[in-house]
Amino acid sequence: MARYRTSAAELAGLLNSADQPIYVVDAEQTIVFCNRVCVEWVGLSAEELLGRRCAYHSGAELTGTDAVAAGLCPPPAVLAGPPMTATVSSTTPDGRLRQRHARFIPLGETPEDTICVVVLVDSDDLAASKTPAVTQTPQPSADEPDSLELHERIRRFRRRAADWYRAERLLGNSPAIRRARAQIELAAGSRASVQVVGPPGSGRQHVAGTIHYTGATRSGLGGGSLVPLACSVLDADLVSSTVAALAAKNPLGEQTARSTLLLNDADRLPAEVQAELAALLADETLPLRLIATARQPLTELVRGGQYREDIASLLSTIVIELPPLSQRREDLPLLAQMFLEEANATSPKQMGGFSPEALDRLDAYAWPGNIDELSQMVAEAHRNAEGPRIGPADLPKRIHLAADAASCPHRVEQTIVLDDLLADIERELIHRAIGRAKGNKAKAARLLGMTRSRLYRRLVQLGLIQDDKH
Repeated sequence: MARYRTSAAELAGLLNSADQPIYVVDAEQTIVFCNRVCVEWVGLSAEELLGRRCAYHSGAELTGTDAVAAGLCPPPAVLAGPPMTATVSSTTPDGRLRQRHARFIPLGETPEDTICVVVLVDSDDLAASKTPAVTQTPQPSADEPDSLELHERIRRFRRRAADWYRAERLLGNSPAIRRARAQIELAAGSRASVQVVGPPGSGRQHVAGTIHYTGATRSGLGGGSLVPLACSVLDADLVSSTVAALAAKNPLGEQTARSTLLLNDADRLPAEVQAELAALLADETLPLRLIATARQPLTELVRGGQYREDIASLLSTIVIELPPLSQRREDLPLLAQMFLEEANATSPKQMGGFSPEALDRLDAYAWPGNIDELSQMVAEAHRNAEGPRIGPADLPKRIHLAADAASCPHRVEQTIVLDDLLADIERELIHRAIGRAKGNKAKAARLLGMTRSRLYRRLVQLGLIQDDKH
């Protein structure tokens, strides 16, 4: 036993003498060893790091030791596969992200028996930036799955948008979402009224919160109240009392954080409440900010005579349009990876990403519930999964049912023209009667219960004989 302890101490001494950071993570993804150079690189003591679990996710809310541990987390796939290369990170005291390539080596007789992962970190940092653009993503190495690239892109975006409240649903590089982000930054730096337009599940309320809280942070006045009102169930008394209470809380002229009245589903505001709200908002000295969410622009409802023009104009100073998920499919892998890592953060089960086949299934789905539906579906797939990645079999049944339905050709509904159908039936009956009467029209007329002259007229009208033949 003494010899074993001596050998362990000698091994630790050898690793501490190495000139590159080295650390070890066990099968539960807990840091169990870090050498002297690793401690210096991350800027924490060994006591602070040892025993710290590092979940595979990119949460912007992580701070201190938790944030450092997350930056050191091995990709979950390494616990069930061969050695691989990925990126690890630490943060400097001035907030700069320092990244290095690292080699992850699992130890165990078989992937199922992996007991730990030894991580060898390069000695030199990659190019660092305090606020790197989300598009500046290192190319994955040959043995690095696409999910690692997505992981890094999510981390960079969250650092870049760290002062945004719940900005996750704005992740992506599609033109529509880039335009929305630019509009949100503009709105957050302004006190103008804002209208957030988008289909259900597109993140309208998250965007409203981002605008309110980010604006309060940048103003230096702290966070004022964000008071949401569900317009579909509002009555005039509730609107009046809410506006009065907020106005009293934020006296005009005082340097306090302004409260925001959030009108959710403003396009469903009843006509009688529109009149009351118009009267209240006519007071230009009202110390409130207005943000509205809607499924379609309020100006379109005005043109249709369904909305008051004065309220629509007041709520349309800045209009932000959120695209449905079906119109930003290039963002789908990033968003799915983000929600997967959010599930990792609250579960002992750690998933690395999605298989190409699973992503193809997600891409083929229509996403009627948009971002919210994707979040729920990924959480369900995370619960179902057994391996290191989400496969097609782990996806909810409705994904497969939708794919099966899409693969079946749709029957074209044929319009039934009643007059044509009745004419065809009459032709068939006349043909049968004439056949039974062996061409005798008088007998055929008796079989049909009509006169010979009427039968003749129908033969002409149905185009069965010419008028000059009798």
